[in-house]
Amino acid sequence: MPSIRPLTRAAIAVACVFGIAAPAHAQAASPGAPSTCRGEGVDPGALIRHRTDTVIKAPLSTIWKLQTDVERWPAWQPPVLTMKRLDPGPLRKGSRFRWTTPAQATPTTPATTLNITSTVRQLRRGSCILWKGPAVGDGLRIDEGVHLWTFTKAKGGVRVHTDETWTGAQVESDAPTATAALGAGLEQWLRDLKATAEAR
Repeated sequence: MPSIRPLTRAAIAVACVFGIAAPAHAQAASPGAPSTCRGEGVDPGALIRHRTDTVIKAPLSTIWKLQTDVERWPAWQPPVLTMKRLDPGPLRKGSRFRWTTPAQATPTTPATTLNITSTVRQLRRGSCILWKGPAVGDGLRIDEGVHLWTFTKAKGGVRVHTDETWTGAQVESDAPTATAALGAGLEQWLRDLKATAEAR
């Protein structure tokens, strides 16, 4: 399997769009940061993993609604092209949603749109959410992304912590590049979430 070359910043969540180096300070988790939701976390054996957090100066209710009203992600996250809930009602354990994000062409992968199907594995309202699922496009695949978010009150706002792993032969063939892309995507997601929440 050829190694993956850099693509674009569209790598958010389990989307696999390679190539923007994450800030060096973001590579390690914050000391004492929560790492599970109701006892479940990311894949501890994954070669590709990134953890980071930020403090958002907004009410927890605002941040939680933005993050869990998945159907509205495209309104505040430009890399999310489409989003569809696959079941009705409030987001809960077992809920599923399908979304897409673009990946530009590289010397080894074609331009494609990644289709991501996420299943909520754990959720505690106002506290944490964990989802997982594959991301698949023409010539590009993540077998499983596992994504954890936790929300805790902090001085001046809410500390939002995120931790994600990717597994699959294609992304693991160039783990450093995939990890950098994952980091860049998570940092962008946090920036978008922070900017949107603080503007409300």
